[in-house]
Amino acid sequence: MLNALIDRCCRWINLLIAMALAVMVVLVFGNVVLRYGFNSGISVSEELSRWLFVWITFLGAIVAVKEQGHLGTDILLIRLPPIGQRICLVISHGLMLFCTWLLFSGALAQARINWDVEAPVTGASVAIFYASGVVFAVASGLLLLLNLWRLLSGQVRDDQLVRIAGTEDLATIGGLHLDRTNTTK
Repeated sequence: MLNALIDRCCRWINLLIAMALAVMVVLVFGNVVLRYGFNSGISVSEELSRWLFVWITFLGAIVAVKEQGHLGTDILLIRLPPIGQRICLVISHGLMLFCTWLLFSGALAQARINWDVEAPVTGASVAIFYASGVVFAVASGLLLLLNLWRLLSGQVRDDQLVRIAGTEDLATIGGLHLDRTNTTK
């Protein structure tokens, strides 16, 4: 039930990302056409596009945390026994939660500082810009806590501990091989 709720939220986030990207494309493309074709432009285009880009980045990072799609390395992890892998994953989750806390506290402080500051073109509160960090930190912090709970409570099987595809795995996908011998004479 909780997984279904998280999946539904991520689908909504993906929809928001797609809509924000569409708005960005229309604003930037429209601004380029208006500037070069009609010596005019959309005044809020640059500011709004920058804000949307930041929001897209942080919202996409939430989905990546949910799917465990961020970059990682397994060079040490795959050589450890399952208990060592669990210990390393608990430590890494603790470090990620600490970094998430730092991001949350910094973004929240900036949002509070800039609450009454108006953006130069739109006149909107600059706190909207920093709120993206707060939203990311809260959502990813909850997802990390859930993953940590699953790890500590034994809900994660030993074969699920290492989830990173190594370069050797990627080289064989789709029939690609690292052997590049020349067969023509």
